[in-house]
Amino acid sequence: MTKLLSLSLFAAVPFAFAQLAPTPLPDSAPAAESTQLARRATSNSTFTEDVLVTAWYPGWLGGTYAPDTISWGKYNALTFAFATTTSDASVIALDSESASLLPTFVSAAKSHNVKALLSIGGWTGSQYYSSNVATADSRTTFVKAVADLATKYNLDGIDFDWEYPNHQGIGCNLISSSDSANFLSFLQELRQDPMGSTLILSSAVGLTPYAGSDGTPMADVSAFAEYLDWIAIMAYDVWGSWSTAVGPNAPLGDSCAPSQAGSAESAVNAWTAAKFPANKIALGVAAYGHSFSVANSAAVVNNQLAAYPAFSKAAQPAGEGETSTTSTTDQCGTTSGPTGVFNFEGMVSAGYLTSNGTAAPNMVYRFDDCSKTPYVYNPSTNVEISYDDATSFADKGSFINEKGLLGFAMWHVVGDYKDILVDSISDAMGIQNC
Repeated sequence: MTKLLSLSLFAAVPFAFAQLAPTPLPDSAPAAESTQLARRATSNSTFTEDVLVTAWYPGWLGGTYAPDTISWGKYNALTFAFATTTSDASVIALDSESASLLPTFVSAAKSHNVKALLSIGGWTGSQYYSSNVATADSRTTFVKAVADLATKYNLDGIDFDWEYPNHQGIGCNLISSSDSANFLSFLQELRQDPMGSTLILSSAVGLTPYAGSDGTPMADVSAFAEYLDWIAIMAYDVWGSWSTAVGPNAPLGDSCAPSQAGSAESAVNAWTAAKFPANKIALGVAAYGHSFSVANSAAVVNNQLAAYPAFSKAAQPAGEGETSTTSTTDQCGTTSGPTGVFNFEGMVSAGYLTSNGTAAPNMVYRFDDCSKTPYVYNPSTNVEISYDDATSFADKGSFINEKGLLGFAMWHVVGDYKDILVDSISDAMGIQNC
């Protein structure tokens, strides 16, 4: 299936896709729609593109990567990250840098006919979601805060990145057994608001459906699809420094893993089994990787990188922009050292990859055919990185088409290098320039 992007029409329509012959949905996907990328039928949907090509823009990097550096023509929606929840449901917080940068971001998006969204929450900003939607009064207050924020910044939409309803995230979030039910009630009320009815509404979600009152994934989340334009499954951070072995950051499949930590495939299957329509699901993809300290004896076996080797938790490598003494303290009071995270662009700058995105000659490279993700290892420093490259992004693009998904959402737009990743996944999906 080929989707044609006409640059000659770009001034009027950001992504102008040709009308395509119907393609049957795979057996695992909902069969209510007649074509792979059919229009969503609910009256509450406000996003009207057939394919979603989106990414998050990290506001805290705006000083280095201004909005005018974004390849706007590659996307039809972009989301500014983050505003944060507060203990007062009437207040959604933006730090001073983000408050200054957001108008520039929105203006740039609109000048390129790209939908501009703002994400609320994230890993460090979800602390008060639960209390903000806990009661009828707090929900009404929070609805007004969201509507006022969207009006103030002329936003096209809001992304709710609640990590996670009825599940602990960073460690000190408020949680309640009623979180998911209250979130649904909030979305219903927001759609009844004059401003909320016009907004694109999305939600960044985990590998399993929202947790019900008993803490387990809900069996039926179809009601959320009536009010959300899409969900973006965050199919990354599956393996990292917290794991027992080096594993794929963003596995497409996990059938060969020593433990089934999750994957894009298992996540899509879980959400569609819980009756969320495939054509309102965006696959979250990662323009970054996690690094590990792995001894040569464990990393290289029979002259190739070993699968799932042990690593030293005590010797976490410094990631992009970090040093061995990097230390941060979060809002919960927890202090941690280097994250070891490298953006794809940072892997090029650090010499792990060449300028065309392939492994540098002095690195040991392995592509895992099971998870469909690459690894690169520097034998002189004992640093191994699990990441995504053009090949793995192409595999994910093919998967998106096979499953009849809406598209993809990349974390984050700054992490790419010369658009290698976004071009690869878009090409695999059949999005081609006329």
